[in-house]
Amino acid sequence: MSNINMYSTSTCPYCERAQALLERKGLEVNKILVDQSVEEFNTMIARTGLRTVPQIFIGEHHVGGFTDLYRLEQNGELEQLLKA
Repeated sequence: MSNINMYSTSTCPYCERAQALLERKGLEVNKILVDQSVEEFNTMIARTGLRTVPQIFIGEHHVGGFTDLYRLEQNGELEQLLKA
């Protein structure tokens, strides 16, 4: 099973939706709160080039945000990514 990291803030509804989708699949999500750490915020920007949350990584694969995660789920591609 893949390691899942999600850059998030403490008040992000899309982050909550992404976490709920992953937890419904029995997966554990490591939330990295960028609103509580400038260092983590800067790391997120360096890794993704983006300033918005959520930014989801499955292993080292950058999934993107909630919409991207949801699209993978709907297309059946999320399962394949999780198995890789």
